[in-house]
Amino acid sequence: MGDNSGDRQWTFLTNHARVLVVIARDPGVRLRDVATACVVTERTVQAIVADLEAAGYLTHAREGRRNRYHLASGMRFRHPLEGDHEITGLLDLFMAAPGEGGSVSRAGVNDGVGAS
Repeated sequence: MGDNSGDRQWTFLTNHARVLVVIARDPGVRLRDVATACVVTERTVQAIVADLEAAGYLTHAREGRRNRYHLASGMRFRHPLEGDHEITGLLDLFMAAPGEGGSVSRAGVNDGVGAS
């Protein structure tokens, strides 16, 4: 068997995870900019944000002409294999600078006491 790694393009993270990471980094980000960062269409990002809101992972509030997004705290991964883990662990991993250890600020995470 040969190395077929170049035959198909695949990645470890889903577009849903990527959108959540981009929003966690900048809760005031425009969906157009999320689409550019994730290399998908704006329509795809709109559908993903709708999925995330419907599942309770994300909410938004209007601030002037823009939306500000808030991540719900305590939310866990959806698949049974990862269901024991909160998504904030993944977000912390990708919000930290390369080589940095420890936890980072969770800007935009709603911990139930009000919007941050």
